Amino acid sequence: MNSNGILVKLTGVFLTLLALAGGVRAQEEASGPLGFLRLVNGVNHGTGDLVMKVDGVSVRDEGYKLGSRTGGIPVSPGMRRVRFECEGVEPGETTVHVKKSDTTILVPFSELVPATDEKPAHWTIRVLRLKQYSAEKERVATFVSVSRHPELKLEVRQGKDKWETVHVKRLSFARVNLEQPRGYVQVRCGDVKLKDIVLAGYSNHVSVLYDDDDGVLRSKPFIDYKYVSPE
Repeated sequence: MNSNGILVKLTGVFLTLLALAGGVRAQEEASGPLGFLRLVNGVNHGTGDLVMKVDGVSVRDEGYKLGSRTGGIPVSPGMRRVRFECEGVEPGETTVHVKKSDTTILVPFSELVPATDEKPAHWTIRVLRLKQYSAEKERVATFVSVSRHPELKLEVRQGKDKWETVHVKRLSFARVNLEQPRGYVQVRCGDVKLKDIVLAGYSNHVSVLYDDDDGVLRSKPFIDYKYVSPE
């Protein structure tokens, strides 16, 4: 191939790359900045998996198992209607004001609605919303409860022979500073051993407390580099 042919070919490649770059940039501008939703599933009644819909569109067709936790689900900023459905349970819905680069943690759970003259007793889905707040450089554990128990008495191991008592009210949270710098922190509630907290430096170690299908208390720990608390 002569020099003119090489020049034409390189020019064509350059124009193709330029067009692709322009397309990616246009797509980014069209989608705009994003906010995030995170799900922790505490719905322990009904049959089948939990379905999550944002503005009427299913996030994951196969749904979510009890105790599932997602990463950040990207959504456009603005008022977003989030609906949770599970067969055998009345659906639950909430509206979230999604902000750019902000994360809202949603914890759907099942709750028994007493009978009325118009309707028999039934289970419905409620949604606890957790907001993030900037945190100082601390090593803390935050416990959030959607368990049926009005209050939980937890014990957090702070050393070889030291356990610290933490009281967590239903649909609320409790926070405790963690003393050890690394490793695993044991947590228990009476005779029930909950999942260990895996320490990850200075961060907020969140544990969502919920009841499993048999009514046994369980926990779902995860790391969040900001504080969380119910809205």
